[in-house]
Order: sequence, then structure tokens, then C-alpha cells
Amino acid sequence: MVKPILKWAGGKRQLLDELYSRFPESYSHYHEPFFGGGALFFDIEPDNGTINDTNTRLINFYKQARDHPDELINLLQSFDDPESDPDSNRRFSDTNRKGKEIKNYYYQQRELFNNRPHGDEYDELEEAALLLYLNRTCYNGLYRENSSGGFNVPIGRYSNPDWVREDEIRKASRVLEDTDIRNTGFEYITEVAEEGDLVYFDPPYKPMSSTAYFTDYSAEGFGKEDQEHLRDVAQELNENGVNVILSNSGVMYEIYDEAGFHVEVEGATRSINSDGDNRDEVDEIIATNITPEERQRAGQQGLADF
Repeated sequence: MVKPILKWAGGKRQLLDELYSRFPESYSHYHEPFFGGGALFFDIEPDNGTINDTNTRLINFYKQARDHPDELINLLQSFDDPESDPDSNRRFSDTNRKGKEIKNYYYQQRELFNNRPHGDEYDELEEAALLLYLNRTCYNGLYRENSSGGFNVPIGRYSNPDWVREDEIRKASRVLEDTDIRNTGFEYITEVAEEGDLVYFDPPYKPMSSTAYFTDYSAEGFGKEDQEHLRDVAQELNENGVNVILSNSGVMYEIYDEAGFHVEVEGATRSINSDGDNRDEVDEIIATNITPEERQRAGQQGLADF
């Protein structure tokens, strides 16, 4: 079992037992089209399959962790404490692009990270290192982009933040070695998933209320039509003999129930919330086409027939 490297909104570490209880007795390849922090993937440590996310910088991070772990770790080890003074030898040591004062090292790193959406040249390895650094030092580990695609989370308050994550990177590099890492829409799965494979969908959730914005980890969002299209893709996979497990917010119960999936409500505590003292349990569904009779026996957690 490998720990996820990144904190990520909607992480599934607290839902792992419930997800495993829906696994089939055996499956061939494992696919995760909405990867995020990859809690289930890293817990399974599959030998092959695909992972995907539409967040280009997130996918770049996993590719760098897989292909260049030593270089990534070395670069992370060269970074300073977020509260320290900016590096005078790098860009944005005084002001950001808009002329606003850069007060500390964190905000300089954030401005350097945002080279990609602003059209500047960027280095993929450095961008990956900056993503992990910001993820471990920003406010509450939140990933959020503005409408222009720029990361805009303020600095967090940590006594001894670990942004190197050497052990996690090395283990993740090993697990990802034979994994096809993609940066595209979730529809790709209809072309690669074969009969007997297992697909886990963990899309950006439809908000439980008008004040909840679980889709705002990227500038694009994930709306009603996307949710319905995902349901249709899940149905297509079911017709092709692919094992499907999907998690979503409780308000999505009906559309999967009506589509013929086995749907149950589970409670899940949000791991990321703007109010750290208000991480209440919210209703979440798990939908699957795997019947109770086809599911693995208790105690088989994480085993697959590759």
C-alpha cells in the first residue's frame, strides 16, 4: 500500500473499505479516468491499466514522479521554507506579474508555477516540483484555479511542512511504472477498457447545495451535462462486460438507480474544507454494476487477478 503524494479535494482514503466491498472476485486491468490524488489506485498498487485526469499540471506531476523520481526529489530538496525571503536569483523576487509585492518565498513559487496558464515557457520537472511544494504548503492543501487557469490558493500555516515526500515519490514511481498516464476526457475509457476490466469513476461531485462547489478544482468545472454523459458512458461499459464502480454525491442517486446500477448511500467526511473545524459527514453514493453475488469475499481487499 502506497500513500498518496498529494492532498486532493474529494480524496477517497475514508471510503476505501466501502469501495473494496464492491470489487469483483477478479478483474484484468484497472482504470481510473478521474485520478486526482489516486487514493484507491495507490492502495491497490495495480500492475497495469490507465489513469487519467483533465488537469494537465496534475498529470504532468505523475509523469515526472514516474519517470524522473530522483531529479524531482533533488529539486524539491532545494526549495526553502514558505515563510522565508524570496530567492533574489529567480523571477518574481520583488513583484508578481501585476506589480503586487511578493512578500515571501511561497508567493514567488506560486507565481513561477503559474507560468503555464500565462503562456510563458516552463520546465515540466520544475512545474511538477512546484505543484507538490504548493500542495504541501498552501492553505489547507486546497487546489483551486481561477478563471484564467492560475493557481490562486494563499499560503498555509504549518510548523514543519514536508514538501519533499521522498518515500512517497519513490514508491509511487514504482507503482506507476507500467501505467498508461493520460490527459484527456473520461470518454477515452470506452476505447481501452475490455471485458473483465475494472473501472473506477470518481468525478468532480455535483454539489449537495447551491453553496457547495466541489467542482472548482479546475477552471473548466463539471456540470449537469457532463454528469449525464458520464452515466451514459458507464452504461456503455456495462453493456460491454466491464466492471464499473462509481462514487458521487448523494443527489446523483436517482439517475444511477434508474439506469439499473446497484446504488447505496455512504457517509464520507470531507478531507478538505475551507473551515477546518467543519468537516462534517455528507451523503455520498457508490453505484456499481457488480452484483452482490459477484463481489469478492471479505478479506480479499485490493487483490486482483492480473
